[in-house]
Amino acid sequence: MLRLEDVSKVYRIGTFGGKALHAVNGVSFDIPDGAVTSLIGESGSGKSTIGKMILRLTSISSGRIFFNEVDITTLKGDALKEYYRRVQGVFQDPFSSYNPIFKADRIFRIIREEFFPDMSHAEWQDKLHSSLECVGLNPAHVLNKYPHQLSGGQLQRLLIARALLLDIQFLVADEIISMLDASTRIDVLNLLTDLRAYDLSILFITHDLSLAYYISDRAMILYSGRVLEMGPTDRVYLHPVHPYTEMLMESVPRLDRRWEEAIRVERAAVSGGPVVGCVYADRCPKAEESCTRREPELVEAESGHFVACWR
Repeated sequence: MLRLEDVSKVYRIGTFGGKALHAVNGVSFDIPDGAVTSLIGESGSGKSTIGKMILRLTSISSGRIFFNEVDITTLKGDALKEYYRRVQGVFQDPFSSYNPIFKADRIFRIIREEFFPDMSHAEWQDKLHSSLECVGLNPAHVLNKYPHQLSGGQLQRLLIARALLLDIQFLVADEIISMLDASTRIDVLNLLTDLRAYDLSILFITHDLSLAYYISDRAMILYSGRVLEMGPTDRVYLHPVHPYTEMLMESVPRLDRRWEEAIRVERAAVSGGPVVGCVYADRCPKAEESCTRREPELVEAESGHFVACWR
């Protein structure tokens, strides 16, 4: 359904744009129909930038993105509008998606005016109520309310309902539960899991390993703008191959022991060009001199399990 081919994003920063920030560097992956794929990485690893490029909220510097075999980077006008009928995003802070001086259901009126101008009022009400009930909301309890009168979980569900109104096929969920309390998080996660029954594919962007393990079929580990490991979630979590993935799994809190100290050597995020060699070499306890000379490519360590490591 969705495929990225050697996608990169470079920001020009500094005085007169003299420096380059390589937010994403040569990322390639595909997400099949009906799958939940987690994109996992630290803050600043480039995961949100990938989501924004898929949603056409920021341009790509190089590479191509395909949706149903159509290159979406070239879409304009009606073709781009049709793309947004199939692909939508929900983001971290639900409150930032609403104007506090308007009632929350204004987001639905905008959808109707833009995509369903000829639909009768009765048909629209049926479609709207069906979408709200699908995400576990009672229309009578949430419609005609201001954002401050609703909880973060309710506002996030409203955004998912808005996406479902368009009969979407692909959802970018970017840290959508990180600002919700623990009791609400599981409800939203279960909702995303239930949506797979509608053949909906989801890119679940997160830095939380436990959430990704709970919800996803496949996992991708991102570091410094590059995919270091990807495959079925169980294989990546239970049999990690890349040293960075191993470190992440060791960092998960356990009840039977204290956290292990992880050696962290920060690398500069801004450079005059792309990093030479493995992006994790400066922090990797198993790195050799050769790791700093050539960038490892993603290779298949076992069936469906890929890793970018010279080891």
